[in-house]
Amino acid sequence: MMRETVSNALYAYWNEVRKDRLAPRRFEIDPARIAALLPDTFIIERIDGETSRFRLAGTRICDVFGVEFRGVNVFDLFSDEDRTTLQRQISVIALHGAVGRFVIAANTATTLTAKFEMSLMPLVHTREIVDRFLGSIAALENLPWLGTVPLTTLRILSHDLVWPDGRPHAMIDNMHRQPPFVAHLGEGRIVRSDRRQFRVYDGGLSISDED
Repeated sequence: MMRETVSNALYAYWNEVRKDRLAPRRFEIDPARIAALLPDTFIIERIDGETSRFRLAGTRICDVFGVEFRGVNVFDLFSDEDRTTLQRQISVIALHGAVGRFVIAANTATTLTAKFEMSLMPLVHTREIVDRFLGSIAALENLPWLGTVPLTTLRILSHDLVWPDGRPHAMIDNMHRQPPFVAHLGEGRIVRSDRRQFRVYDGGLSISDED
């Protein structure tokens, strides 16, 4: 489970709105319900496998990192190795309804280091796929210098997945287990047109024979 109060509170709200679905819809997230969490929360839009941009980022996140995150590709904040890890985890979160938890370290140009917990929770927007993520970033320690010096380098220290239902969402299992469609073919009847004849099966495919 999450370690930070912000992460746990956001997760509890997201899960309440989700009910038994893979993910809640973006418009169901009511900012008024999580007003106290907004400075530490963000929303990311997944454009494709290489691009996931911040659409919104809380004021405390931007102040602590010294960056306006809106429009920034989250993958560009990390090294190539961490970028691949984050891309892989985001794919699992989107496809299987997991919640991602990351511990990240951020360094200043003068080698000061702070650790944060970052959470990622799937959202459905206008299409029937997960292409938005609700998340939070919260410091693991109350360091007095945070927000006074820009954080310039990020790296992932650890990551894991939280399954709200204890396993990948049941909808995914049902999709994988759905039996293939087999048409029921009854007695065919012959239909003639010009010099062609067709054997027609109700509920099945037509087979044509040349004279």
